[in-house]
Amino acid sequence: MTNPSRAPSTRTTVRTRPERGVYDFRIIEAILDEGLICHVGFVADGQPFAIPTIYARRGRKVVIHGAVGSRMLRAARSGAPLCITVTLPDGLVLARSAFHHSVNYRSVVILGTASEVRNRAQKLAALKALVEHVMPGRWREIRQPSEGELKATTVLAVPISEASAKMRFGPPVDRADDYRRKVWAGEIPLRLATSTPKADPKLLPGIALPNHVKAYIRARSEPDSATSRVDDPARQ
Repeated sequence: MTNPSRAPSTRTTVRTRPERGVYDFRIIEAILDEGLICHVGFVADGQPFAIPTIYARRGRKVVIHGAVGSRMLRAARSGAPLCITVTLPDGLVLARSAFHHSVNYRSVVILGTASEVRNRAQKLAALKALVEHVMPGRWREIRQPSEGELKATTVLAVPISEASAKMRFGPPVDRADDYRRKVWAGEIPLRLATSTPKADPKLLPGIALPNHVKAYIRARSEPDSATSRVDDPARQ
């Protein structure tokens, strides 16, 4: 079995707080699998944009989709360089000084160019991955895309070949003399939580809440501390 870690490229090497950088693909993929929204950065007509959109991971690629006329997808389809980012906020870090307040997080940056998914079977598989990433078990219960909907939708794939993760865990790291201050310090954990599902007002009578919706949770991935390299509070 090959080592899932790779040497980062010059562009994806973490430079600010490099001890927080992670290049293990198992961790990069776990963060991508947990996230819901990515931001796609690109330049069109000399203007930088960063557009939020849903995504899905298919192996070593990230797939995104949208209307054929979307500025983001038109730029990406033309071969414009992309920067895709995903961030998971894990907690607020309250220190004894303003300077050392922080946030615990896991993030991924992917650099690359996109290729359009034109093959019909592959396009459907990518759209299924997008739906299943948001709600596992949903695809088999819903109407599949029509030919008109497929033609109106652009699907792009971006390889996860030039990527890095950056993470922070643990309590605040204050200046030595600040630990004597009588100020509460610590962490407030954050997590994405669901609430009670709300039925569409136009739902037909007698349709029960499906099991895949009842059972839905967004489970938090736990990184392998042996490879995360950020489990030592002194380095945070």
